[in-house]
Amino acid sequence: MSALPLIFFGHGSPMNAIEQNSFTQGWRDAVQGVKAKAILMISAHWDTSTLQVTANMQPPTIHDFGGFPPKLHATQYPAPGSPALATRIAELTGAELTERWGLDHGAWSVLIHTHPNADIPVVQLSINSRMSPKWHYELGERLKPLRDEGVLLVASGNLVHNLRLLDWSNGPSAAWAERFLQFCRQALQIGDDEALLNYQSQGHDAALAVPHPDHLLPLFCLLGARSPSDAIKLFNNELTMGSLAMTSVKWG
Repeated sequence: MSALPLIFFGHGSPMNAIEQNSFTQGWRDAVQGVKAKAILMISAHWDTSTLQVTANMQPPTIHDFGGFPPKLHATQYPAPGSPALATRIAELTGAELTERWGLDHGAWSVLIHTHPNADIPVVQLSINSRMSPKWHYELGERLKPLRDEGVLLVASGNLVHNLRLLDWSNGPSAAWAERFLQFCRQALQIGDDEALLNYQSQGHDAALAVPHPDHLLPLFCLLGARSPSDAIKLFNNELTMGSLAMTSVKWG
């Protein structure tokens, strides 16, 4: 089996889970023809002080948000888990096995579109925002063998994510958001991992685009797992609501 691709999904609003739009279509298109035995998801919404991996036979659907319509709160994503894969990930990374988590909205709001039958086992791995981008990159390096074992490595976050500065009228994007997103696009396309790992060099733009690192850290895990020969494709490559980048990335 050839190495499976890597996909970073800009997940945006939880409402995307129950909507059909250009972003959800882009997610579906990204997995066309990809045959995986299992999925490893790294979501911005599971941030722990020690590395953890879900070992549930049947991970619950976690509705880790408030103030949205009842339909969204009632949505379930009943994919099975894989204790065997969780154990393999623990062997590779030293992660602690846990059943105290399931699939948060960073995971299932995307997977409900990419794998709507919920028939492929899903395991979630946490991030640790107390640790550096380089730490997450090295975590990704340890996960790389899974690509040759039929496991689809996916991550969910946003390159630009500032909820306090959202423009609810969805007007023109903020200049700082455009500049930081362009910095990310360029570094991704030329494979400049060091620039991305040192994103704070972008100063005020970075401080506004990434007020907390949680939505960017999943990207670094995939950067560590990629190979130099992987082709790269950016999709859903735009900002919405002024300060939320839906830009997504597929390698391989």
